[in-house]
Amino acid sequence: MAQEILERRANGGAQSPLGELEKMSERLREKIDQAFGGYSLVDGPSVPWTPLVDVEETEDGFVLQADVPGIEHEDLMVELVGDELAITGQRRQRESTGTIRRQMRRTGRFEYRVALPDHIDADKVEAHLDEGVLTVRIPRSERAQRRKIDVRF
Repeated sequence: MAQEILERRANGGAQSPLGELEKMSERLREKIDQAFGGYSLVDGPSVPWTPLVDVEETEDGFVLQADVPGIEHEDLMVELVGDELAITGQRRQRESTGTIRRQMRRTGRFEYRVALPDHIDADKVEAHLDEGVLTVRIPRSERAQRRKIDVRF
């Protein structure tokens, strides 16, 4: 196979193997984005994308951490409606002076929704954005706190 590649290169044939692999990878990524992500390299995003989110349950509640690099504070919204937490926003397309040859970072609207269990303290939910990571702390209500009950005999 290596000999075949060298011969094709010597005869003015195809590009280097890495170049061919990169083109195949780009075409595959394009097809996956079009099929599952609602994203087209020609038209841009057509449906909201979802940021990567970690959800951790702690003794006193829940902590969500969402990766939202490049999102401005004013382009981000966190809402709690009933038992559902919604993180929505928008990453704006940055201005460029040259020709964009490849665009891999998502732009446009995004959203993440998660159903929370009962007994959370909605009045004490806090959200903090620091270095591209949104941290949302959702405490449990007093009624939902774990308590040890002494057994009498």
